[in-house]
Amino acid sequence: MATEQSIERGFKATRLGRFYKDLFLDNRFFYGIFSIAVMFVFGFIFPTLFPIIKGLFFVFMAFVIIDVILLFNGNNSVSVVRVLPEKFSNNDANAITLKLDNRYNIDTQVTIIDELPEQFQERDFNIQQSLKSNEKKELQYNVTPNERGEYHFGATHLYVTSKLGLAMRRFTFNDAQMVKTYPSFLQLKKFELISFNSSILEFGIKKIRKIGNSFEFEQIKDYVQGDNIKDINWKATAKRNQLMVNQFQDEKSQQVYSIIDKGRVMKMPFEELSLLDYAINASLVISSVVLRKSDKAGLFSFSRKPENYVAAERRNSQMNLILESLYNVNTNFEESDFGALFSMVKRKITHRSLLLLYTNFESLDAVHRQMNYLRAINRSHLLVVIFFKNTELEKMRHQKADTTQEVFDKTIAEKFSYDKRLIVAELNKYGIQTILTEPKNLTVDTINKYLEIKAKGML
Repeated sequence: MATEQSIERGFKATRLGRFYKDLFLDNRFFYGIFSIAVMFVFGFIFPTLFPIIKGLFFVFMAFVIIDVILLFNGNNSVSVVRVLPEKFSNNDANAITLKLDNRYNIDTQVTIIDELPEQFQERDFNIQQSLKSNEKKELQYNVTPNERGEYHFGATHLYVTSKLGLAMRRFTFNDAQMVKTYPSFLQLKKFELISFNSSILEFGIKKIRKIGNSFEFEQIKDYVQGDNIKDINWKATAKRNQLMVNQFQDEKSQQVYSIIDKGRVMKMPFEELSLLDYAINASLVISSVVLRKSDKAGLFSFSRKPENYVAAERRNSQMNLILESLYNVNTNFEESDFGALFSMVKRKITHRSLLLLYTNFESLDAVHRQMNYLRAINRSHLLVVIFFKNTELEKMRHQKADTTQEVFDKTIAEKFSYDKRLIVAELNKYGIQTILTEPKNLTVDTINKYLEIKAKGML
């Protein structure tokens, strides 16, 4: 009996402690108390007003008690369920759904505070929402991650007020969840139009005129007006006693590798995303395009040593392998070893392939230090060096200079921009293809280069 009584007392104490823990006073309460306090001051000056003010105080406190009873009465409550996507897409808006259920018999105002992952650095995130009695509602908000990895969500807190708005009741739901942020797979959906319909120009994708024929023979067919007379097969014409032509098809199953430099030169951020992550996002999209064009897509990264290797294949699971490999690209942004890159290419890539090298060069000297390795790779493969314009310096170049310091800054910006153009000329001199692009245009420019190479039959 004594044990049952102690348990009951403990239960009541727990409920009372939870009541005090979840009870909060709204700003309207403090405004009211402050107003009454000011009136009491006037009550001392004008004693005839004192009883009226005293009565107002008791009426106000009665409303506060009524408000608390409304919020804590019975099984009245508000619940929320957070619904997260299976994975986040890096540098894209990702939708998060909150499902609210108001079990109060009165209309309520709810303030939602969701504990976002520390990567977002949000300290004042909240959502205001009105709920009618016994209403269920869904709402969404978006988050935009800027780095790959695990994102841990904490508790969700609901602060509920009635129409009186004097007190608040807190509900806490400790539904801690984790979502992994992958390279920007949402761009894949955006570029699914790469099937080359009439709307591709909206994305900046160019239609490249096919130059010449490939060497992959398909069939012999009857000559029709408009066929290239150079393709006439004279032996077949003699046998059939009518003009016959050779028909060719685009060469397929060519190997295309995305090679990502994850050294210190790729640490520079633009619009809150590092050059490394721009390269990773572009590699994912170009791999999808390559596979759609019936070629083989592969990739690897390097700094001190090559890592994250995925052999160029055209199997059904290839995109999943590439996505996981890109997700696991980690780096300390050390100095890149192009000698290790050359050894990796020579050892692993035995057939002539298109190599898309994502890196960054800021000076001509930096290129000269690596030129021997780049030329050696380009002898056996078709190498495309992709590096970046400094968009902040480009803005500075086009700004009007009014002071001596601004003239000096603009001159420096012009010098760096000129060096970038010299790098392009130096690489082209040795037959190395180049893409000099702004980070935001990286994906489109890379796709255009790939299509140009395919159209010209350069590989």
